[in-house]
Amino acid sequence: MTEDMQYDMKLKTIFIFWGLVWLFIFFSPQIQAQFSNRAKAEKLFDELQYAKAVAVYQKLTDTANPELEDMEHLAECYKKMNQYEDAEIWYARIANDPRCKPEILFSFGEILKTNARYSEAKKVLDEYFAMTNDQSVFVSIAGCDSAIVWMSSPTDHVIRNEQSINTTLSEFSVFPIGINEVSFVGEPKTSDNRNKYGWTGSSYLRIFTAERLNDNSLKSRMLSKSDYNNASYHVGPISTNKAGTISFITRTYPGNKGSLTKVNGNTYYTQKMELYIISKIYGQWQKPESFAYNNVQKYSVGHAVLSNDEKILYFVSDMPGGKGGTDIWYSELQENGTWGRPHNAGPVINTSRDEMFPTVGPDSMLYYSSKGLPGMGGLDIFCSKGYNDQWSKPVNMRYPINSPCDDFSYMPVGGQGRGYFSSNRINGEGGDDIYSYNNEKPTLNILGIVYNKKTGMRLPNAEVTLYGSSHEIIARQVSKPDGSFAFSMNKMDWYNLKSTKDGFYPDTLSLNPKDFALSNTRKVILSLDPLFEKGKTFKLENIHYNFDKDQIRLDASLILNDLVKIMHENPTLKIELASHTDSRGTDKYNLDLSQRRAQSAVDYLVIRGISRSRMEAKGYGETRLLNRCENDVPCSEAEHQKNRRTEFTIISY
Repeated sequence: MTEDMQYDMKLKTIFIFWGLVWLFIFFSPQIQAQFSNRAKAEKLFDELQYAKAVAVYQKLTDTANPELEDMEHLAECYKKMNQYEDAEIWYARIANDPRCKPEILFSFGEILKTNARYSEAKKVLDEYFAMTNDQSVFVSIAGCDSAIVWMSSPTDHVIRNEQSINTTLSEFSVFPIGINEVSFVGEPKTSDNRNKYGWTGSSYLRIFTAERLNDNSLKSRMLSKSDYNNASYHVGPISTNKAGTISFITRTYPGNKGSLTKVNGNTYYTQKMELYIISKIYGQWQKPESFAYNNVQKYSVGHAVLSNDEKILYFVSDMPGGKGGTDIWYSELQENGTWGRPHNAGPVINTSRDEMFPTVGPDSMLYYSSKGLPGMGGLDIFCSKGYNDQWSKPVNMRYPINSPCDDFSYMPVGGQGRGYFSSNRINGEGGDDIYSYNNEKPTLNILGIVYNKKTGMRLPNAEVTLYGSSHEIIARQVSKPDGSFAFSMNKMDWYNLKSTKDGFYPDTLSLNPKDFALSNTRKVILSLDPLFEKGKTFKLENIHYNFDKDQIRLDASLILNDLVKIMHENPTLKIELASHTDSRGTDKYNLDLSQRRAQSAVDYLVIRGISRSRMEAKGYGETRLLNRCENDVPCSEAEHQKNRRTEFTIISY
């Protein structure tokens, strides 16, 4: 090697060295910030502070190639917070990653069920089975098939959220007291942190009472003044005998003999449930007596209810000898007035997962909730005829008593197919809500046809959903080979129809009571526009901003969620998100405002799991008016509104 060559090599080495130093200096703050954010996010996640963790994980995942674990934790946070649509989007993004673990697919399938997307859930759960050969998933897959049928043809139950007693917190487990009163479990509103449950930040459960009216509606919520409500931790549910002289109360053990549980690497002191029995003698309530088979160091006991002859006490426990999770057990009344040794209620009604919240109807039918039988998602309510450990095959109560979420505490009250149940279904007042139900034959009909907007041909296999005034799902069907569909309803209300199909942009239609004024049947048409044509532009209807603002409003977010789903279902789709203003204001200001609005829409989709690289934000200001309303041209507000719009255009697919 010549001297010149050695000199050149030294120079190259120096340049490479200083280049690496420069790169380290340039990227070091970003890397440090990334490490710092991840440590912060993981700490919040391990401490179960999911809402705070979400904000940090959103920053970590706003990159071209986010870490898989960050996305997993973000999806889990949304799941724990009951924000199931956001959880679905992130699970979907993880599922498309080749590093995706099988257990994530199972969680994704369960979230899809929670969001009533049963066809998609079945595909994901089938994929999970192919990877794991886990045959226990067949119950969940069977639930998907059943739920599709049940939602297409709901039962005649009319359900009503008992808004006068429900709050933004949780209320559940109605039990009748006499003729015109009920008890239920609820969370009191309090600012005293000593009376709050640490994991949820909500108050400890207490027993409430309410007045029951002739139509089975409930009012006059009151916190019970009974001594048992002064317990340290959770109290409830509660049930009584027919005479109202014996009460069975579930409570959380308040002593210091609980057990230790590990969650996310942290150790928590946990308390078991125990059952107490209180008797009224000569009009006076006696001291509560512990159920003889409580064992707060080993297992929980609670959710107790008597059989109609009051000789059997059914309850829930995870004591040894069960089928798995929590099971329904029973004890028989002895001649000396004590309760006998518990027996498992048997494999017909108990499964390897959780069974809970048993109640007994006037016809001696056992109603209870299970996660281990084919259902719509979460806890489903089932009924079975029998006694002790001999039962008929459980029957699912179907939709709308059951929903994609947790449904439980079914209690017939008031006769003629009336009663109550509890649910944490979407669009409720709070966490768990109390619903009343009755049987009522449908009186209104919607007959419709779905068309391909481009070809004018009828469109088969399009999903059509009927929503109520609170955006709750009334029914869901798939259009027939001739594109037709039909719904029946049983009350005059505001309704929304929405049709979707892969490869098409959704179409919606609103109906109000006036539409049924002249006839109980309304004929409608829904037209779906083919989506994937490069350069094609779609207007996002009803995307409105507050005057002079660029923040996404709640009503706008509902529309953008449709675009989120389209983007996540079509991972190669790239779009331009454009915002337009009317001509009022200066040209420069309108251009800037529209750019900020378009960017807000893009940021909204990024937070919900859509990669920023798939979208371009473009503000056009007033450069693309749709009518004559240019500068200084007098126009009505409606004419100006037509120009204020948000659109997306297909860049590539």
